[in-house]
Amino acid sequence: MRNTANDIPARRQAQQRADEIRVFLTELARLETEGVLALEESQRQALATHHASLLANYAHAYDIDRDSRAKQLSLGMRIASFLGAMALAASVFFLFYQFWGRFSEAAQVAILITSALGSLGLTVWIQGRDATGYFTRLAALVAFACFVLNVSMIGQIFNITPSDKALLPWAAMAFLLAYACDLRLLLAAGIACVIAFVAARVGTWSGVYWLHAGERPENFFVVAALLLAMPRLAVHRHYPGFEAIYRVFGLLTALVPMLILGHWGQISYLDLDPKLIEGGYQVAGFAGSAVAIWIGTRREWPETVNTGITFFVLFLYTKFYDWWWEVMPKYLFFLVLGLTAVLILLLLKRLRGAVGRADRGSSA
Repeated sequence: MRNTANDIPARRQAQQRADEIRVFLTELARLETEGVLALEESQRQALATHHASLLANYAHAYDIDRDSRAKQLSLGMRIASFLGAMALAASVFFLFYQFWGRFSEAAQVAILITSALGSLGLTVWIQGRDATGYFTRLAALVAFACFVLNVSMIGQIFNITPSDKALLPWAAMAFLLAYACDLRLLLAAGIACVIAFVAARVGTWSGVYWLHAGERPENFFVVAALLLAMPRLAVHRHYPGFEAIYRVFGLLTALVPMLILGHWGQISYLDLDPKLIEGGYQVAGFAGSAVAIWIGTRREWPETVNTGITFFVLFLYTKFYDWWWEVMPKYLFFLVLGLTAVLILLLLKRLRGAVGRADRGSSA
């Protein structure tokens, strides 16, 4: 029998099939209770035998969750895996710093390289034998922590001037482990490194020291466009959830700077009146949030819809604050906020109905 422990797409498909079987059996029981459908005993037995055999094979090969109780326990295992990885990473960090001064320079370099390569090799070894994926993810997080510590400490040993270039190997390692081990947390870490590096590069080209790139929010717009384009530039069919992470980080990297510039126009690169800059970015923020809501609704991207709604409300409420906080009684101010939330709810309800009617019309 082939080794299926590290076959991530097949494991995910097996879990999806098991979930579909559970939903099908629930609906079948409901239909029989309502008298809509009735299977003969031979059909029922054949169906039960087929599903039992299929689930047994999946459970043996991929350690899937066969029922809702197993799914709840798997959630606990994921939480335990994450907390264990954080604890082990912290342990490695403090172990290095407590005993670091006792080693010679050559020994320090050897320890750093050995720990990074050893943790990476351990991750690969565990992945080939871990059908659940939980221990693989734990090892991958520790390997990434060791690599980050490795690059940082080697820079200190050889007195290398701190630079944004250190973000590139961190990002590469995070992406490698994320795609190899199907680990969304490390994908987010890699994206964060890319955001920081590109923003620092753009800031440097504009004459800003790389550590101060965040003081010019427009430095982040380039990487925002790159992240939003990534789901189209790379196929993530075998990595569900990865495209959503790219979209959310892209929207955050675009809308957060707009929100900041919408209130502090003097930190913009644009040589215009700050009030004009603030007004322009506020309009851009409203428009960007609305577009995110619309596209997310049309393409069934809930994370895009939720991010768009969140920022649309933030832009709206901060504008209300600018207009009325000082001049309006506080009870009236919060009443307006509440009524605005109700209005947004009604608008979203109408949007959902319009999308539903359009979908029914296209399928007719």
